[in-house]
Amino acid sequence: MTGSSARATFFGDDEFPIAWDEGQRELFWVHDDLHIPNPVSPMYADIGGWWLKCDYMFRRFGTPFASDWIMKVINGYVYTAAIPAAPGIHAEASEFGARYTPRTPLDARYATEIAAYLDWTLPHYAENFLGWWSDRYVPEMERNFERFDTYDTDSASLIELAILLEDALDMHDRHWQIHWVLNFAQFSSTLALNNAIGEAKGEGDHSGLMGRLQSSTENRNWDSIEELWRMKELVRNNSGDVASAFTKPTAKEVLRALESTEAGRRFIAEQVEPYQGVFGFKSMWAHEFAYKTWREDPAPIIEAVRGYLETDYDFPSEREAVRRDLEAARREALEGVPEGPARETLERALDLALRMNPLTPDHHFYIDQGTNARVRLVLIAIGRALVAADVLDDPEDVMFLRYNELRTVMAGSFADDVRELVSDRKDERDEAFDRRPRDWVGTATDQALAFPYLKNWGFPEKFEREADASGDVVGGLPASAGVIEGTARVVLTPEEFDLVGSREIVVCRMTSPSWVVLFTRIGGLVTDAGGMTSHPAVVSREFAIPAVVGTSDATRRIRTGDRIRVNGSAGQVEILERAGGTAGRPLAHASQL
Repeated sequence: MTGSSARATFFGDDEFPIAWDEGQRELFWVHDDLHIPNPVSPMYADIGGWWLKCDYMFRRFGTPFASDWIMKVINGYVYTAAIPAAPGIHAEASEFGARYTPRTPLDARYATEIAAYLDWTLPHYAENFLGWWSDRYVPEMERNFERFDTYDTDSASLIELAILLEDALDMHDRHWQIHWVLNFAQFSSTLALNNAIGEAKGEGDHSGLMGRLQSSTENRNWDSIEELWRMKELVRNNSGDVASAFTKPTAKEVLRALESTEAGRRFIAEQVEPYQGVFGFKSMWAHEFAYKTWREDPAPIIEAVRGYLETDYDFPSEREAVRRDLEAARREALEGVPEGPARETLERALDLALRMNPLTPDHHFYIDQGTNARVRLVLIAIGRALVAADVLDDPEDVMFLRYNELRTVMAGSFADDVRELVSDRKDERDEAFDRRPRDWVGTATDQALAFPYLKNWGFPEKFEREADASGDVVGGLPASAGVIEGTARVVLTPEEFDLVGSREIVVCRMTSPSWVVLFTRIGGLVTDAGGMTSHPAVVSREFAIPAVVGTSDATRRIRTGDRIRVNGSAGQVEILERAGGTAGRPLAHASQL
């Protein structure tokens, strides 16, 4: 951001070239590996991003630190930057990015006055949002979902599907407005708890305690896991064809075996399909339209049940362990705090924050997953219609078109060869996978690094981190306490879920709620992306799995079969032995400074 001197800049080089529009170099752009660690599809970049309603969020709450949050696609990857809050500043949309035009410096009076408004209203959001969520917002979203879930897309004409897509985008925008209201309300309660702990217990590092206090035992994520566990128990108590099918080594083979017997087909109809109807609106990467949902492909559901059988996963005891740890963390927060105003404030903050905790997985269920999935399903229905009309070769090809390109293809007014364009875009995406994205680009300033939301991406720690000279130590953030040594398993695609063995340490770019099926059998977790409050950090703590997040490049430096030590307390991963018996050797570590 403007307003403070640059600590460092990166405007591109031969390995990572960047094209800049006017005003973009002055901003601090962060690679969005938290949501979209892979090269983004053109369709999602155009119409699907969480950034589309950020101007609404900042306007509604009157934030003094930002007026918008925009994106730019660089070498296939999504980068985001916050625009400072100042009168007269605006962003103009440009192709696959935004043009930022600073017009006046930040006005001190404006910042003070609007900050007072934010401070005045935000506690009211925190105190009242739970009621709004259950009484207003969830019923509204469920009504919206019902229309799309019951719409007969197979019988719809192409023009009817075109209108349905516009309706889906209207729903998407509305639900993401709700998301940002929730996000700020929850942010307020978490900030109040953090401040109350600091006031009551004194200065110091309370991040570990705060992390434990962010768990919950009643939410839609636990509901999803419980239903999978019930399926697992049903199979475990079955001695016939269903149980026999689940002895197969992969989900695809299990499905084939189930489909070949009457009992297996009944299990799919009575157990798997109802689960898909409720919990199937998610994919490996919810913030992207290019990945199949569980509603379309039941293989991840089957793999989850198979994995639960393999480890004899005990859902009740797992949730009870989380409940006990949450109670212990609450006692620890109050321990040593004498009776008086500080303790009363802390108790109120604890009560509110703990009641708000389920909103994290619940809003993912309804918005990040549920809403995005329904937009995808409409796009795929359009893709099927275009395949039937001999316009495209695969329904998934719509993801390689941009929004207006798809609309003109549907209307028959697209002038170019659509198949050739899709092919070129696929080649570009494949090439992008081979390029390592930078953690950040543009101009880093103290003001930019202080943007509150950057904690979710592991900043400013990632910016300050020094490179490891030996190449045998991968630094990150301490996400879930504990130390474990074991065999690394690098997981980059859903197809690799089947390969994860018991007690292996998963190394991946990022996790989402659909990854929870792995947490019952792995020994540890290492991610490229994420901060202390990110999905892999929170879920690792819930499952008591040592975890290090925000490493930036663990998936490039660690290979499947390497023996590694994960220190979730220190935020460090050591490569003890390379796969095949080769000792750890120095590896190049790209620095951005």
